[in-house]
Amino acid sequence: MKVTPPVRGAHFGELAYVRGLITYKLSPFEQKAFAGFFKSFGRTAFRIRSSIFKVVPPFAIGWLVFTETEKKFHQMCRKNPEDYINDK
Repeated sequence: MKVTPPVRGAHFGELAYVRGLITYKLSPFEQKAFAGFFKSFGRTAFRIRSSIFKVVPPFAIGWLVFTETEKKFHQMCRKNPEDYINDK
């Protein structure tokens, strides 16, 4: 492997020479920026449908546990009025 020092004006991608490596470059003007953009909606919907039953139940259970725990906590923080019936 032949290594060229960066002080000779080599750019970052040209710092090392590797035999048998083939690279291709495409001009930015030849690229299609939104190629397959509308296909992605279908793929995204498919991925959501395929994983919704794996993701939503744990979140729903966690949310229910959290809300019920918060309700119980606030209920336990209140004073019991029956404890103060005989106070004058």
